[in-house]
Amino acid sequence: MNRRGAPVTLEPSTVEAGTVEVVGTATVPAGPAGTEWVAAQRKWARGWRGTVFPGVFLGYLVQVVGATAHDSRGVAAVAGYAIIVGFGACYLIAIRALWQAGALRFWGLYAALVALWAAELPFAHADASVMCVFIAVVTVAGLGTRSLLPVVALTLFAVFLPPAVASWHDSVGTSVDNGTLIAIPLTALAMFGFFQVTRGNRALADARSELARLAAENERSRIARDLHDLLGHSLTTITVKAGLARRIAATDPARALVEISEVEDLARSALADVRATVANYREVTLAGELATGKELLRAAGVTADLPSAVDIVDLRHRELFGWVLREGLTNVVRHAHATSCAVLFSTSSVEIIDDGVGGVPLAGSGLAGLRQRVTAAGGRVDAGPREPNGWRLRVSLGMDGGAPA
Repeated sequence: MNRRGAPVTLEPSTVEAGTVEVVGTATVPAGPAGTEWVAAQRKWARGWRGTVFPGVFLGYLVQVVGATAHDSRGVAAVAGYAIIVGFGACYLIAIRALWQAGALRFWGLYAALVALWAAELPFAHADASVMCVFIAVVTVAGLGTRSLLPVVALTLFAVFLPPAVASWHDSVGTSVDNGTLIAIPLTALAMFGFFQVTRGNRALADARSELARLAAENERSRIARDLHDLLGHSLTTITVKAGLARRIAATDPARALVEISEVEDLARSALADVRATVANYREVTLAGELATGKELLRAAGVTADLPSAVDIVDLRHRELFGWVLREGLTNVVRHAHATSCAVLFSTSSVEIIDDGVGGVPLAGSGLAGLRQRVTAAGGRVDAGPREPNGWRLRVSLGMDGGAPA
């Protein structure tokens, strides 16, 4: 959400705190509601449904059990039943491994399914081909859109192998099993749709979770930037005024008391600013920063040449220019060792010039945060040393290319 609480629509790589919205999908609120939604999607993608729905097809193994009872006796029948149980267990584990384990384990289980099917052929004969339905499901689960050729090959093998084995029939000329010919492709197609939906839900849940994480990081960065801007200015002013009060305490106690009183007021104001920033509601005005800046420069012993009004500045730019003025004048007092400082306004630009040593660091967190604010507003920051000495900070917005007045 923006500073005033309106929903923010995200561009492809943009995340804001508050409501998280992705183009083409539903809006998911941040906080408990969004967390609950993501958890629900993860539960769908990785919960019991991912096993139960594919496991419904295990009912087909009853045919294999019946065939084993018909075609095998004694120890052979027991071995056939054990293979069927092992096959069903591997099938369910392979489906779970698709979501929760690595590819190596999944394809190891896949190979085990194929081996168990082959081992069941001597006990269930032609009806062991029913197992190919499950192998087709696992093939689709693992390969997705690339499973067409493997499923076709599996279908042909399951259909044409049984008629070719004479010992399984009264004659070699037994016709193909049309049921198997239809069952394997149709089951594979149905499960392809199921796995695509499941993968989509899982990917969506992961994406939402990542967006929530990025939104939290973005909010932490915003708070860190705002605290730097607010506290950096306030604490610098407090330090300068406290130092001034200490220096004049012996010669002018009355003025020292005034300075200390102002330090107390500034400390209270800084505390209020911190609370407001954490609550995501704070107001910065260009006129207020101009008045505060005059007092800051006076206390630091810097001659100030500041505009008397802010009417020339476009109303849309005043809050941003208030942040520029706050950061710029704070840096003058902290780093410049200047004797004079001038501020110039135009409709859509602000310029701060001092005659100091020209050593304000371009990579400082204050200027970095300022660049982020200005860039987000579509503006430009120019900062650098002046000749023969001093520093210049200029922020411009819109099409105004003229010099500030």
